[in-house]
Amino acid sequence: MLTFDILNQSMETRARTGRITTAHGVIETPIFMPVGTLGSVKSVSVEELKSCQAQIILGNTYHLYLRPGCEVMAHMGGLHSFMNWDRPILTDSGGFQFFSLAKFAKFKDEGVSFQSHIDGSPHLFTPEQAVEIQTVLGSDIMMSLDWCMGYPATKKEAMIALEKTTLWARRGRDRWIENGQVNNLFGIVQGGMYSDLRSMSATQLVDLDFPGYSIGGLSVGEPTELMYEMADHTVPLLPAHKPKYVMGVGTPENLVELAGMGVDMFDCVMPSRNARNGQLFTSFGTMNISNARFRFDKEPVDSECSCYTCRNYSRAYLRHLYKSRELLAYRLNTIHNLHYYLDLMHRMRNAINQGRFLAFKHEFYRTREQ
Repeated sequence: MLTFDILNQSMETRARTGRITTAHGVIETPIFMPVGTLGSVKSVSVEELKSCQAQIILGNTYHLYLRPGCEVMAHMGGLHSFMNWDRPILTDSGGFQFFSLAKFAKFKDEGVSFQSHIDGSPHLFTPEQAVEIQTVLGSDIMMSLDWCMGYPATKKEAMIALEKTTLWARRGRDRWIENGQVNNLFGIVQGGMYSDLRSMSATQLVDLDFPGYSIGGLSVGEPTELMYEMADHTVPLLPAHKPKYVMGVGTPENLVELAGMGVDMFDCVMPSRNARNGQLFTSFGTMNISNARFRFDKEPVDSECSCYTCRNYSRAYLRHLYKSRELLAYRLNTIHNLHYYLDLMHRMRNAINQGRFLAFKHEFYRTREQ
């Protein structure tokens, strides 16, 4: 099983640094996990991920189950060897995909019945099956099957989702124990935008004693301040000696705010997806590289950035690639955005370790307002 050691605790906030040790290596927290849904972070190689200082990446059980399938994964020795990645992997259980592909999914006590978005074939996904599939994938951290709710949702709807999530978490945990506690299984707190339901969900999951906990059902359309309110309420309810993970979040500002609340782990498609749409993250805010004002610009994207893209290419060239729809644009933009996110986490860890997290946060916002 993984171990989690807290290294430093901010005296000003709940921010903390830690070290998660897994079978495939050590993860320094707080950490951002690039999303490689199909066993690939879009447009970049594992070597480029390592050059960006990625410590752990995320894969998705739903998508990998449908394609290439468990038979291929078992034959190839799991996701690590399949994609040639020798560092930790976390796999999502598919709960968010059932939410986002809801027209294909029907929720019941047994699990989720759905039609493949690829070929329309029928499937039934149970919490036990979610554990079995992730065991075949060989991920270092597996997620329990949960029922993710969108925003807005009534309290009755949120309560139903909470009850199913707890039921499925218990069944998935039982199967994980039966299998010899291979890898590590995290529970997922639900409860919509209702603080009392979040408290109830956290209490029920803590009783199941998972190796780590995540907070799901955020960044599903709610206002940012409401997301912060729910996270700030929920994070302290989870065991201090275990990793805490907010799923699917988010912007650089989100990472800074939530790390200050004591969150250890983050994932989001934003750095890679936005890169493909021409939006680059910088120390002074976001940049749309397609803007005409960059046509003759010889400067790098961000003079403060040491990534491969900024060391070698100008804004004018990146704009040309993007406007020409050259595939290299997606690669170079993604390298920059991932480097920015991971360097942000590195600088956050240093600030926490040095007892100056609030000063770091102030400087972060000051430079973006210039």
